[in-house]
Amino acid sequence: MRLLVTGGAGFIGSAFVRLALRESWAARLVNLDKLTYAGNLENLVSIESDGRHRFVHGDICDAQLVLTLLEKEKPDAIVHFAAESHVDRSILGPAAFVETNVRGTFSLLEAARAARLPRFLHVSTDEVYGSIDEPHDADENYPLRASSPYSASKAGSDLLALSYWTTFKLPVTVTRASNNYGPCQFPEKLIPLMISNALEDKPLPIYGDGMQVRDWLYVDDHCRAIWAALTKGAPGEIYNVGGSRALPNRTVVEMILAATGKPRGLITTVADRPGHDRRYAITTEKLERATGWQALVPFEQGLAQTIQWYKDNPAWIARVRSGEYQSYYDRNYAGR
Repeated sequence: MRLLVTGGAGFIGSAFVRLALRESWAARLVNLDKLTYAGNLENLVSIESDGRHRFVHGDICDAQLVLTLLEKEKPDAIVHFAAESHVDRSILGPAAFVETNVRGTFSLLEAARAARLPRFLHVSTDEVYGSIDEPHDADENYPLRASSPYSASKAGSDLLALSYWTTFKLPVTVTRASNNYGPCQFPEKLIPLMISNALEDKPLPIYGDGMQVRDWLYVDDHCRAIWAALTKGAPGEIYNVGGSRALPNRTVVEMILAATGKPRGLITTVADRPGHDRRYAITTEKLERATGWQALVPFEQGLAQTIQWYKDNPAWIARVRSGEYQSYYDRNYAGR
């Protein structure tokens, strides 16, 4: 396939780019990324010399740029990762989330429609379902109950994307994934933040009682699911992607401390964030039936691999934790 990948310098997007080239899914891969704070070209070092990969520094909201790329490169599909994705940041500044996640998706859809693009894969999140009470798990028809500006902007972009199938027959497929983790993740999300802080003997801040439940999905398993949905899924359909390993945040943090040999005394309780969802839970049966995909990496194995990667890459951590990230960290946690 010839692919246009948006957000391919971010955590999940870069993992997909690397895997797509390693597995020869892509004969040509154009990578469009604005390089905001979470976009990191270091994530693409291993493919710098691969002639199949072209990086374009640009904004998905630039409709003319997107259309020009589609007309020149003639991709078989867009795989759309580009998004503002951190709940805490959406609370501090919602405008960027509406701009990128809603208007940016609209820009891509319009360009894809004009270019008669054969496939459009929109990458979303299980957070659009909101907090789910036990014992229920959300399937793809579960009501949308977004709790944060981030999840609301993703729910909006999901509906917009699906409307382009219903109205214009643009072949759009949507995936909604649970919490990802793995190497190269920007250290603001729970697992990389706790690993990097533990390795430096810094406090590990946990919101409230830490019993918020999340389903954990190794990033390469997610990327394989996206490829399965793109190549075997149907247009107009939604596919949940989960790791089938739901754990309270506190348990995950304790596992990280045990694996790094650090004391539990590093755990610090901070005031809970506004609108914090208590439990996410999804079923992946539809994706498994339609494509044969299954999550392959057990959580304990994936966590060990992730911890080892952060141990082996202290310079990467130091670089991404400087500057803007440090300012955000202080603003978000100092008063709690």
